[in-house]
Amino acid sequence: MQSTNQQKIAIVTGGGSGIGLAIAQKFVENEILTIIVGRDPQKLTQAKEKLGNLCVPISCDLTNLAAIPKLVQQILKEHGRIDILVNNAGINMKKEFTEVSDEDFQRIIQTNVTAVFALSREVVKYMMSNGGGSIINISSMASQYGIPKVIAYTASKSAIEGMTKAMAVELSPKGIRVNCIAPGFIATDMSAKALNDDPERKHKALDRTPMGELGTPADIGDAAVFLASDAARYITGVILPVDGGNSIGF
Repeated sequence: MQSTNQQKIAIVTGGGSGIGLAIAQKFVENEILTIIVGRDPQKLTQAKEKLGNLCVPISCDLTNLAAIPKLVQQILKEHGRIDILVNNAGINMKKEFTEVSDEDFQRIIQTNVTAVFALSREVVKYMMSNGGGSIINISSMASQYGIPKVIAYTASKSAIEGMTKAMAVELSPKGIRVNCIAPGFIATDMSAKALNDDPERKHKALDRTPMGELGTPADIGDAAVFLASDAARYITGVILPVDGGNSIGF
């Protein structure tokens, strides 16, 4: 990313809650103007109230691929630049393998993979002309090892990690660093519901986490700030587990 005194501008998808909100909060604390994109206007408004003037909410359904180029043009028109893109928006679904319909599978791939590709492509067109930028994708422990009943989600997050490496190799020579954060078991509303409904899974998750506790959304936010900053200027194509050691735990 270019080192200029100009204020940096970031886009965080799914920025209205959970990990996305925590990333947006850390960016705002670091004086980065942060555009949060999401589907739920109410969540976005609440996030804006929490984060203040450096947070700009935009309501957009990223599964509507035709809307993505217009969204990027709107942001560039209003703010003049995009330095950082965090592809955080994603959906999950817990179902037995044989009960997942083709429509179920496609819906998750559309949100978690196709929309990420389409938004990245449009932002990259601008970043290339501007001499660089930083893209951060968010994957999951589901791509580090097999987790039952989340086949579509697992496929989508494995795709994200592969895309991160392919993007990094192609885009880094053009000054665009591309990295990925693989969160472990993080205490969010979404995960708390999933884990509290399934005590066996919660026990298993904590049991194989050497640090012995769930992470916080802020832990992911701190990692995103680092990867987006000049402190990470020589880092590209990495998949960074922020997981208390879960992915290497026994």
